[in-house]
Amino acid sequence: MKELFHRIAHRASNFFGSAWAFSVAVVVILLWFTTGPIFNFSNTWQLFINTFTTIMTFLMVFLIQNTQNRDAKATHLKLDELIKALRSARDKFIDLEDMSDEELDKLELEFKKVREKGWVKKVSK
Repeated sequence: MKELFHRIAHRASNFFGSAWAFSVAVVVILLWFTTGPIFNFSNTWQLFINTFTTIMTFLMVFLIQNTQNRDAKATHLKLDELIKALRSARDKFIDLEDMSDEELDKLELEFKKVREKGWVKKVSK
């Protein structure tokens, strides 16, 4: 089930993030708008677009979240590999996303002090 969802989500996010999907959405809205006079701009006419957009938004939330979760995981794994490969890097930075907020705040303060002391080399252009 998980793999099936991944395949569907991947294909759907590729499609719905394309120019074609945007074009289809614009055409649907234009068709809906042009049918307004035919249906006398009735409540049913308005309800159609409201329901359609609500359902699409609801489904898109899950697709976007799935894509973001996968991208974040891939980024974390790449960074973990870099940390593992560098001898001077601290191993505690591997799985940093699993630290508590207090631990992250301590690290942030540590790096703020490093910046204030000017220990970080400035990159010149």
